[in-house]
Parts: sequence; C-alpha cells; structure tokens
Amino acid sequence: MKHYREQNVLEAAKERISGVFDSFEKIICSFSGGKDSTVMLHLVADEARKRNRKVAVMLIDFEAQYKLTSDHAKAMFEEYEDCIELYWICLPMILRNAASNFEPRWICWDEDSKEAWVRELPKNAIHDELFFPFFRRGMEFEEFIIFFADWYSRGVNTAVFVGIRADESLNRYRTVASPTFLRQKEMWEGKPYTTKVTDTSYNVYPIYDWKTSDIWVYHKLFPNKRHNEIYDLMHQAGVPPSQQRLCQPYGDDQRRGLWLYHILEPNTWYKVVSRVNGANGMALYVNDSGNITGYDRITKPEGHTWKSFCQLLLSTMPKKSRDHFLQRFRTFIRGWRGRGYVDDIPDEAPRVLENAHWAPSYRRLCKVILRNDYWCKGLGLTQPKSEAYARYLAFKAGVPFEEITEEFVMQNENQPIREQKVYTTTIQEKKTGKTRIVRTTDRKKAENAFFASDPWKEIAATDAIKPKVPKQREPKSESLFA
Repeated sequence: MKHYREQNVLEAAKERISGVFDSFEKIICSFSGGKDSTVMLHLVADEARKRNRKVAVMLIDFEAQYKLTSDHAKAMFEEYEDCIELYWICLPMILRNAASNFEPRWICWDEDSKEAWVRELPKNAIHDELFFPFFRRGMEFEEFIIFFADWYSRGVNTAVFVGIRADESLNRYRTVASPTFLRQKEMWEGKPYTTKVTDTSYNVYPIYDWKTSDIWVYHKLFPNKRHNEIYDLMHQAGVPPSQQRLCQPYGDDQRRGLWLYHILEPNTWYKVVSRVNGANGMALYVNDSGNITGYDRITKPEGHTWKSFCQLLLSTMPKKSRDHFLQRFRTFIRGWRGRGYVDDIPDEAPRVLENAHWAPSYRRLCKVILRNDYWCKGLGLTQPKSEAYARYLAFKAGVPFEEITEEFVMQNENQPIREQKVYTTTIQEKKTGKTRIVRTTDRKKAENAFFASDPWKEIAATDAIKPKVPKQREPKSESLFA
C-alpha cells in the first residue's frame, strides 16, 4: 500500500541525495542515457556543484543503441564536466540475443566483429580490457557493476545512485518497496531505498517513488535541463510513455521494440539488424502472433500431436539450444510427476488452465519454443543464478577476486529450478455477473475464489489443484524427453 506524504517526489529525491552526500565519502552515479537516469544525474550533479565535489559517472555502453542516445550522453558529460569523473565503458560484455536459437548470446564491442559494430567507439571510452584489474572478456553486466563499485571504493564508504522506479516492474517494486524483501536485505541506516552490495558500497534509489509522468513534469518545470530527444521521436511514432524504454535491443522483452529503429533512426536500423543472427526476422515479425512468435494462440501441423510437433521443433534446433531446452523441459515434467501425472503430461489441457499455469501440456512446451523463451518462463520456471551471481556470492562472502576459480563457479552456478506458485484465474461473480482476475500465491484463497464462481469453473479449479492422470495415454515410444 502506498502512503502519500505532504512532500512531493522532487523534494524527497533532493533530500535523499543530500543525505547521501553528507554520509558517503565517494559517490558513483549510474547513467544509461534514459529518461530516469538523466533526471537523476541532473539532481546529483546539482548537489555536487553546490558542495564543490566530484562524483564518478558510470555509463556501460552496449554498442547497439540509438545515435541520439549517444549524442545525449556526450552533451550531458560536457555540461557537467566540472563535477564528474567519467567512466564511459565500452568493453566486450556478453548479452542475451532473443532473436535467434543459433546465437542466443552475443558480445558487444567484440574486436573480432569490429566491422559489424553498430557505432564507432565514443571519444575517451574505456575499451582496454586491462584497464580494470577485475575485468575478463565476456563478463556479464550484473557482475561488472558490483566489482566496479568495490574497485572504485578502495575500502572507502561508497554510494551508487541507480535510477530505477518502483512502478516500472514487479522486480523493481520488490527491490525498493516490498515489505517481505525489505526484511531480508541489508540497508543503509534502515532506508528502504538503499541496498547493501559489498562491505563498503550501497545502491541508492533516489527516485524510486517517481511515476513516468513525474519525469516529464520535471522537464516542464526545468526546460533548460537536457533530455534525450529520442523520446520525442518515440512520442511522435505513437509509443505510449509507459513503453518508452532504452536498452540493448535484442533482449527477451526489448526485442519487441526492434521495429522502432527503422522509423526513428533509419541509418542505425540496418546496422542493428545486421549485428546479430536473427535480428532482421525478429524485427519483421515480433509484433505478430501465432506460430511465428508463439504469442497468443498457436497451431500444430496436420497429422501431428503437440508432443510430436514439440519433438519436430527441437530437432530443427542447433544441438546447444536443443540440449538447453530439453534440460528445462525435463525439469518441468519431473515437477508435474509428483502432482499426479505419473507417466507423462497430456498433449493439451483447457487453455484457461494452461494460461494460469494450473496444468501442464506439450502445447505449452511448443509455445515456449516458438516464442524462443530461453529460460522457459512461460512454464513457470525461473532463470538460474548465473556464473556472474556465483562470483558475486563468493565476493560478498569475502573470497578475494583472484581466488574465485572456475571450479568454484561450477559448483555454484546450478541452482534449483521450481515452478512458480502463483495462481491466476478469471472468475465470474454470481451477484453482479461481472468477471475479474484473481492473482494470489495463497492456494486456499485461489480455491475459494473458484468455488464462489460458476459451477463449471469450480470443476476446472478442482482439476487444476488436484491434477488427475489422464485416462487415455499415449503408447510408450522412444522420445527426446526420456
């Protein structure tokens, strides 16, 4: 529940930033060129000038980005050059490519692919892999920022400003506002908008309670403060403010904005779609539905069951991707064996149960493949903790960086995967006849919601909560899932 105060979000953000300057010897401002980090840098730089202090500004550049974003970053750094220490980082880091099963990951600023780079290296960018003692080629972004904070702090209390907002996603809300998560994390002086990262550094989220509209109200109040003009073009292209985001364009969610490059920056467009495998096809079809992308309803070829269609799709994949999906599928099927499906899962189930994750089926597996859902989130599985996370845990536990061996990483990278226990359904109220969606992690509450609804949904609920072994079973045969 939100608790509103007399103080507006701008005053609250300034107060938080001022408190950090009072208490921390070193300060890092994380900057991406997006609307949130831009406003945050304006506020942090204003406070730094007032105190005649310098702050480190860290921009991790993922190469595949709008030219206007790069131009905006350059202009911001020139405007505040008197109060910032710049780290414009263009190092070969590994990133997700959701546009292809043949190249599921790619490396930005890779010297081996220099002729295909989307942009030229910015002036004064850090591209030397030996610049940071902790860096290694193919490092992940999440890993880099932790080690950067520790390297920069050199044992001194350091604050890292991060421009995330709670209303952007459930994950971000959990980080800064979820009571359950707040009880688990370490904070600076009990401030919920902070998170302890290493022994000497804290992440600080000064604009966590801002809405998207607050960002643009700020620019209306202070028209002389720069903003990234790519957002003006997005607005003209009809993109709603809540969907106007900047990130590397090939991620699982970000790929749906690939088509925008064609409209907003045609000169960047052809470089973006030729940079990684599958990008051009993804840009053409990502907003379609059906078998092309796996969104909404899918169909199977004539003469196929969903199981045989799933095997056909797997057989067309490169071995590495096929083995990855098979491992995830086996985990999924094993989980349902303990819930009544002893021999096998059904070919299909009622769509309302499949969509709510209340019943397994081979149709769900097909949908995951067609969507190129690499971590199988559509099956309720979670992304395993990465190699980067294993290194972070070791580092946080006090293991020196040079002692974090590959053997240690191998022992810690495989984390248990389980089905998310989130129950979702649409019910119809008897009195009003209105339908509403119920989402809950409380099993009993989900049962009660169903039982208070129409009789047919009561039956569906019973089947979902206590799955029964299907009466008609497919004859046993050799299978990829054995």
